[in-house]
Amino acid sequence: MSDNLAELINTETNARQRLKLLAVSHFLEGKNRTEIAIFLKVSRRSVNIWIKSYLDFGLKGLEVKPRSGRPHRLSPEQLANIKQYVIDNAIKSKGGRLQGKDIQEYIQTTFGVTYQKTNIYHLLHKLNLSWITTRSKHPKQSEEAQVSFKKIPNKNDP
Repeated sequence: MSDNLAELINTETNARQRLKLLAVSHFLEGKNRTEIAIFLKVSRRSVNIWIKSYLDFGLKGLEVKPRSGRPHRLSPEQLANIKQYVIDNAIKSKGGRLQGKDIQEYIQTTFGVTYQKTNIYHLLHKLNLSWITTRSKHPKQSEEAQVSFKKIPNKNDP
């Protein structure tokens, strides 16, 4: 059982679940609940709950249950709409890039939902959009002028 539990701990990717499994492992090794709580840096009450759950229901009792939370303020269709808007408008026709405040304004005017700018970036991450962009180009930028500027000799050049 202990070998199976150690293997389960090593393969577990969920941090909460791993903590519970570690607590049970220490309990099975004979450590008391206070020592386990101090070692894992969690409350003794949490350790008590995990151990009781393990003793009553086995490993099934330790599974992480789905958490309820505030429902999303935007529907999946609205999120898809936002993703398409960002993809279509990432580079502005007059130069520059789409900014968080632009997306924030779009969501407010289109859907009537207000987001803080920080949450706009969380929303983009959720939509699998990276916010790392290249440097924008000025619309009046001239490639020829840049090439000719590079050809000007520098006094440090040989």
